[in-house]
Amino acid sequence: MREKAEKESLNFPIIIDNDKSNWNAWGNSMWPSVYLIDKKGYVRYWHYGELDWNDNGGQILMKKRIEKLLKE
Repeated sequence: MREKAEKESLNFPIIIDNDKSNWNAWGNSMWPSVYLIDKKGYVRYWHYGELDWNDNGGQILMKKRIEKLLKE
């Protein structure tokens, strides 16, 4: 996993959660789940499921939320 992450230039924390301890701690009920965390460490926004399932515009919405958080 480490080699693949480096090859793809993924320079952010990646968790391998084989025993689902992190999954359970977050109370996840579906995959994928996207969480946006602010600079103080608080979960500000979340999205459950595919961001653009059936053209629901999830990527656009999350991009706007990311931009909002970056301005804070």
